[in-house]
Amino acid sequence: MKYFVHVLANEMATMDLTLEMSKNILTTNNVWMMLSTALVFIMHLGFAGVEAGFGQAKNTVNILFKNTITPIIGIVSYAAVGFYLMYPGFEVPGWLSFDFSGWNMFWFSPATADVSADYANAGYTYWTDFLFQAMFAATAATIVSGAIAERVKLGAYLIFTLFFVGFVYPIIGSWKWGGGALDAMGFYDFAGSTLVHSVGGWGALAGVILVGPRIGKYVNGRTVEKPGASVPLAVIGVFLLWLGWFGFNGGSVLSADPGLVSFVLVTTSLAACAGGLGGFLAAYFAFKRLDLGMVLNGILAGLVSITAGADVINPGGAVLVGFIGGILVVLSAILLDKLHLDDVVGAVSVHLTCGVWGTLAVGIFSTNPEHSFMTQLIGVAVCGVTAFLSAYVIFFILKKTVGIRVSAEHERTGLDSHEHGIRGYTIVFDE
Repeated sequence: MKYFVHVLANEMATMDLTLEMSKNILTTNNVWMMLSTALVFIMHLGFAGVEAGFGQAKNTVNILFKNTITPIIGIVSYAAVGFYLMYPGFEVPGWLSFDFSGWNMFWFSPATADVSADYANAGYTYWTDFLFQAMFAATAATIVSGAIAERVKLGAYLIFTLFFVGFVYPIIGSWKWGGGALDAMGFYDFAGSTLVHSVGGWGALAGVILVGPRIGKYVNGRTVEKPGASVPLAVIGVFLLWLGWFGFNGGSVLSADPGLVSFVLVTTSLAACAGGLGGFLAAYFAFKRLDLGMVLNGILAGLVSITAGADVINPGGAVLVGFIGGILVVLSAILLDKLHLDDVVGAVSVHLTCGVWGTLAVGIFSTNPEHSFMTQLIGVAVCGVTAFLSAYVIFFILKKTVGIRVSAEHERTGLDSHEHGIRGYTIVFDE
């Protein structure tokens, strides 16, 4: 009898220890995911700095207003619609599934809803899941903001953001991250080179085409430089984005796995450095000057490029991927100016061009033999066509109804005074 009591006691102690370990793992993973969420949130401040720094001083408040309201609209619309479209729980992998069974749980459940180790393989809680994904959704919309800055109507931009983040982005995301058709096909995008960055980039390209270039940007076949308001602010913005990328890519491990998280952060940093170097060299050969703007965009190009394969591309491959991305961002910027497509901050070049490159690079450099270049190409094409056409239709409808461009007078004198009543930079001299 004593033997059985002893065995039973040991089994109960083992169960208690296992339960305690499970709780500790969940807590550790969830803390890292919440920290990653905060880092991704900081990226919105980085975008604000880059866009305000590269934009003209007369439009600073307008740019900052958009960068402030974008995450607000993005998070709320993702909570209302996007989260359920992106993770509908496909019974059979497909292209569209409407399952809003989780809607009631989100809005009316207590704080303890789905916090057990059964949710997401003890990676994080239900609430952390939503918030981390919502930051990604808002990021996709912010990409569009910088490209069409200084001449787009604020109201039209906000309506676009509502539909793009609420419907277009999550539906495309569901095809891979929600277990849809692209996921079943074997398409791979670790943290969103295509699903976040190129989707936002395609939206930006559609906006640039339909809004048109700024007045005086292209004159008699030549490109006229429009100096930004603050180079220091742009530099600060880029470094904030680089910092945020540790959460963007590191959090996409979806746990605090020490080996994989640290590996991802290494490949992310190396690609950023290589991208900055590639941008520096390409700009020097193209423009015969030490172009800080292209170094900054080169860093971002390297980050975007490695995002799709940060966990499956080794450090040596990450350097090559980032370096090529840095070169491509310069060539893309030159091509856009040749086509008279005015992108204020280089968002199309950074996020679209390098997002496509980074996704295809998985099919070239991945250490996983199951990753195919052709499958990656199909995924890029499907997501690209859908994102561009959707954004184009939204902008086109807005153009034909409420209008998407401010008046020539407002554009020439600056949007700050006309739409906001204040300026971003004011020097007051005492009498």
